[in-house]
Amino acid sequence: MLKTFRVVSMLEGFSYLAILSVTLGFISRDFVSQLGMLHGVLFMLYLFLSLAASNKRQWSFITISSLFVASVVPFAFIAVEIFLSRQLASQKLAEA
Repeated sequence: MLKTFRVVSMLEGFSYLAILSVTLGFISRDFVSQLGMLHGVLFMLYLFLSLAASNKRQWSFITISSLFVASVVPFAFIAVEIFLSRQLASQKLAEA
């Protein structure tokens, strides 16, 4: 589940940056509806997977809140990626 959450987190972060690029004029406004729909789906999937992973891993309320805040802050998906990679590493150590 963490691997899937990691992929969705990265995709959601990049789609958010793409939406911001449209707003700043770096990308044509012709793509707003497609990018908006894609980002909306990825955002909802991110929230669902973050709640599912937090329930399975029994993360604290602070961690869950931080994951939510990271979903609305540009470039915060990098911090989430670091956090999730550490979680996966600790999971692999526990399995070994």
